[in-house]
Amino acid sequence: MQLDLLVIAPHPDDAELGAAGAMLRCKADGLRVGVLDLTDGEPTPHGNPELRSRETRAATAVLGLDWRENLCLPNRSLEPTLEARRELAIVIRKRRPRWLMAPYWIDAHPDHVAATALIEAARFWAKLSKTEIPGEPHHPERIYHYYCIHLKTVPQPSFVLDISPFWQKKRAAVACYHSQFVAGRSTQPPTFLDRLRDEAAFWGKSIGVDYGEPFACREPIGLKGLASLI
Repeated sequence: MQLDLLVIAPHPDDAELGAAGAMLRCKADGLRVGVLDLTDGEPTPHGNPELRSRETRAATAVLGLDWRENLCLPNRSLEPTLEARRELAIVIRKRRPRWLMAPYWIDAHPDHVAATALIEAARFWAKLSKTEIPGEPHHPERIYHYYCIHLKTVPQPSFVLDISPFWQKKRAAVACYHSQFVAGRSTQPPTFLDRLRDEAAFWGKSIGVDYGEPFACREPIGLKGLASLI
């Protein structure tokens, strides 16, 4: 299946945290959306591979994704190796997305930083000719970077997407990861999900809507006219 948008995540739940609203909006616009998780995200304090897999399937159903797979790279020691680059380039050639989404490139989590380096390198490799990489060359038009960071900083995004109609579904998708965001956490407000709502409201306020998701891009973003702006 050819995709319009492929969101690539270091761990299951990162795509939901940073870009669920964007994925839901794209689906509402009739686009084909997929997620590639690079690792299974385990071990974690309250999770295990089987539980995390069930949570991922539940979140996938909430989002109505067209495709989702896991590249099965090692959690906690993710590296942008040549072998991993080749495997990811194969996926990009096979799914042929117009756009990629990757984590923001500055983070305290080494897996997130490594994931972005891997994604950017694989995007380049996917377009190469005269190579033994299977499939026809393909070069996604842009990489948009979502914020799912472990640094207590305020992002300075390239743009903020209005996700107001999709906030409740985003929350439901994130809540599927009970082992990560509910188990072992305080039930007193503000809970983790309360904080997530507050962040979305902050970004929504910045563009005059209820809820928003911020994104960065290393390359210029073109507009056909100012009417494209909110």
